[in-house]
Amino acid sequence: MHQSAALTIPEPHRTADRTALPRPAAPAPSLSFRQPIPREMVHRAAVAEVFLTDAVQVGEDRFLVAAQWPRDHALYHPDRSGVSDPMLFAETIRQTLVYLAHEFHGVPLSHRFIGGDMDFEITDPEALRVGAAPVPVVLETRWASEGTRTPKRYGMRIEAVLTVDGRPCGRGSLRVVAVDERRYGLLRGRSDAMGAALSRALLPPDGYGAHRMPPAAVGRLRAKDSVLARGAGAGEWGLELDLDHAILFDHPSDHAPLMALLEGFRQLGHHLALDASGRGRAAWEAVADLAAGADAAAPPRLLSLTTACLAFGELDRPIRLVVREDRPDPARSGVRRFGIDAVQGDCTLATSTTHWSLPAAPVLSVHRELRGGRQQVPHVLNAC
Repeated sequence: MHQSAALTIPEPHRTADRTALPRPAAPAPSLSFRQPIPREMVHRAAVAEVFLTDAVQVGEDRFLVAAQWPRDHALYHPDRSGVSDPMLFAETIRQTLVYLAHEFHGVPLSHRFIGGDMDFEITDPEALRVGAAPVPVVLETRWASEGTRTPKRYGMRIEAVLTVDGRPCGRGSLRVVAVDERRYGLLRGRSDAMGAALSRALLPPDGYGAHRMPPAAVGRLRAKDSVLARGAGAGEWGLELDLDHAILFDHPSDHAPLMALLEGFRQLGHHLALDASGRGRAAWEAVADLAAGADAAAPPRLLSLTTACLAFGELDRPIRLVVREDRPDPARSGVRRFGIDAVQGDCTLATSTTHWSLPAAPVLSVHRELRGGRQQVPHVLNAC
């Protein structure tokens, strides 16, 4: 997908004041980063999880969307080298589509958004390095309506170029269908009461909780943020969802949210990248236990993610993550490609492909220190 060409930008149309008189054209729009937009406009319960701050229309199907990424975040924290987590970009894409749908395209707030395919790529990680202030980003966004639009169904897609201070550093896209409550109930095949009950349910006793991976092995800081667990077979893992997680389950859901599936793909990719680079789980955990910053080698870095959702993931049944591809990228040295599927029973819920830059092998002196210590070294259904 090509990055969008430079835009010739007229004075933006803002929906905040629909009665304002037309003003003379300005050379460029002014975007505000002063405060987040209303949380309900991006389907979030917590104001702290709202990244968008403003949006302006600059053409029939083009928008500029402002967002502020936090310097630190409980789940999407910067990596060990100080670069923002690419998952912030994924969440910003999701929020952008939802906000544009409600604010500019008349989709009712009561409609349910069903995510389809999503992809993103970070083309310039250094532009996303965290500094002394939160990262102000702008998404140059192109909107497209898809299918026949009715009051009960809206098909939509966005393509976005990520910029920081005018510097392009990523691209992404998301396709979604929004439907009214009645059609959503028919798609789910469950009553509202049953959906509410399942949103409060726990995974069955044969879940993967006892085998949950430690956070350092999956690129996270807190134990409760690990969603990856060892499965029964080789190349098979479990998606361990905590329905009380304040970010992945920011509000009640009757199925596994899109961002929870993406987090599972990201964490398993991170773990596989460690193994592929010779930095296995035990070594990484031991380094983390010794002291923060004891290992100066660069971490694995997520470069891109592509996913297609095929079915709803139910919360009352285990979800497996199956590795179907694990190989070097033939076009880029030091980059590895992982294909991972989310499966429930005999049904594939979603497929994904990620590309990772691999970290350097562990420093030998770190190995010696560890040996003397206590560890030994060796298309599309999901709601937005």
